[in-house]
Amino acid sequence: MQHSTIEKSIPLMAVLTLIMVSIGGLVEIVPLFFIKSTIEKVEGMRPYTPLELKGRDIYIREGCYNCHSQMIRPFRDETERYGHYSLAAESMYDHPFQWGSKRTGPDLARIGGKYSNEWHRAHMLKPQNVVRESVMPAYPWLQENDLKIDDIEKRMKVLSMVGVPYTPEQMANAKQDLTAQASPTADGAGLTARYGKKVPKADFDGKPEKLTELDALLAYLQMLGTLVDFSGQPAKAR
Repeated sequence: MQHSTIEKSIPLMAVLTLIMVSIGGLVEIVPLFFIKSTIEKVEGMRPYTPLELKGRDIYIREGCYNCHSQMIRPFRDETERYGHYSLAAESMYDHPFQWGSKRTGPDLARIGGKYSNEWHRAHMLKPQNVVRESVMPAYPWLQENDLKIDDIEKRMKVLSMVGVPYTPEQMANAKQDLTAQASPTADGAGLTARYGKKVPKADFDGKPEKLTELDALLAYLQMLGTLVDFSGQPAKAR
């Protein structure tokens, strides 16, 4: 059939366009019904520990996402500054994800382990003491506010309903694991058995006598970007 015949007939053009769009749509959509997930799993990924989960909630509550993204794009200027580009699997347990679209401050996708807990404490209490040009406000109340943990089991149960693979054992031991992670002297065998060896365990806020919101926030920050081992896999940049 000549192109001129199709181009001169609006009804014929519409019918053929509909057929082509339908075929293309079926090719793209139908396979999604036969695969369990569109995200390729990566070794090392795990759900947040109860303390990290509370810290993430505080991170969102304080609006940290307004100035800090958590997504490194596959471009040389980003990978050379922040590290390996972000993988979809690294956000698979985030509800909602924290990719962000604005960077008043640096990207935090690989902040875990980059600075000590002491540095983070000083930074949260008065950012300009460690980064002179910083425009970040201080958050001193985080070191004073007691961390509320009564709702942690319900929080984990809700997340399990949307696909986060928390086990009944993890939910039943949520409070115990939460307090153990914030105390370097507590028995962390159960925490390690349930979440792995890469769980950062410390007195994050510098106040061993109490469990504060700063404990939770720093536990969350110190694990960001630490779960996947990128050693021996140089970041590809464009």
